[in-house]
Amino acid sequence: MKILHFNQRDDGGAGRAMMRLHQGLRANKVESFAFVQVKTSDDEWVSSPQSLIGKLSAKLKLSEHIAHLPLRLYQDKTDGHFSPSFALESPVTVIKERDPDIIHLHWINHGFINIEALAKLNKPIVWTLHDMWPFTGGCHYSNECTAYKNQCGNCPALGSQKENDLSRTIWKRKSKAWKNLNLTIAAPSNWMANCARESSLFGDLPIEVIPNGLDTSEFKPVDKKMARQLMNLPQDKHLVLFGAANVQDVRKGMHLLLPALDKLHSNGLKDKIELMVFGAASTQMQDVEFKINSLGRLNDNISLSLAYSAADVFIAPSLEDNLPNTLVESLACGTPGVAFNVGGIPDIIDHKHNGYLATPFEPESLAEGIRWVLQADESHALRINSYQKAEQMFELLSQARHYKKLYDTILAKKK
Repeated sequence: MKILHFNQRDDGGAGRAMMRLHQGLRANKVESFAFVQVKTSDDEWVSSPQSLIGKLSAKLKLSEHIAHLPLRLYQDKTDGHFSPSFALESPVTVIKERDPDIIHLHWINHGFINIEALAKLNKPIVWTLHDMWPFTGGCHYSNECTAYKNQCGNCPALGSQKENDLSRTIWKRKSKAWKNLNLTIAAPSNWMANCARESSLFGDLPIEVIPNGLDTSEFKPVDKKMARQLMNLPQDKHLVLFGAANVQDVRKGMHLLLPALDKLHSNGLKDKIELMVFGAASTQMQDVEFKINSLGRLNDNISLSLAYSAADVFIAPSLEDNLPNTLVESLACGTPGVAFNVGGIPDIIDHKHNGYLATPFEPESLAEGIRWVLQADESHALRINSYQKAEQMFELLSQARHYKKLYDTILAKKK
């Protein structure tokens, strides 16, 4: 069995999830390959465009810029991510070279693969939903808009008041191009699966729930005292960890985390808590009253595991999310999470068992969740429950076996 994955790049949230699955499949004796627009890894089974236009496009982000040109017509669009999907290159060449049994799509935006190109692939397709874009008129998260259940239009993400706007055009392109695809949907969370089932584009397709996996031999608990010593962190403080690649994205909830931290500070915990911050968030929290231990960008699993293990609690204040890698990684390292009870997060956090599900979208509830975890009498039990949940639900080889079974089922129907 030969599988060819497509993802715009081999890092980032969707890229890391794709790479983990790819490596898990190879560990399960499946011939797995990946094709990306931007390659950062040294994996020999991952390739990227070799043509001059492909290399220039990746280096200068030409495809991304061209793909987003139609958005210039919408001056009132929100800060949410919206992808029209136009591409300079076609994936047909690499498909002919690899001749896979199944094509596995992941995140294909930023001018990577055109909507109409999927109809030319002539292979069974599995599509893992890393966000909502595949079944919407262009937005990656709908922000409670339900127009994707019909034909989109009047798109709030575009600031549009017209039925036949860009979102309706994209929906029509998808509907026309994909109506005869041999397509199976995989959703990492129950929430994302339910959204896809309710959508007008994917409602009649087979939809499987397969959580993203991670290697629990790499992401695992490290002795907290040792982790703090190695990272030069205090031993006598409650450490609250937060991290995000793009805190400018309103969906990540930074604007709700900050008042929650202010609430904790004013409630007598100012001398007991310090923050740990990694990623782009490091430069966005200068006005917080608590001391900040800035960890910068943590790009390797060892550093990430040490950071999670050193912390007492990890905070993920997203307004909408699928199955965030950071929360799963934190649990695998034995650190409970606090997040709003939204999206796929209840698939990860069991309330007051391995973390705390706060009331959306109340900073006071988020603060109460942080306080509850830090002051829990059964804090050791919380840590045990956390990594046990990760081992039971998100172990990489289990995910790979689930996908292999899905591939087998698809290929059996093809015969």
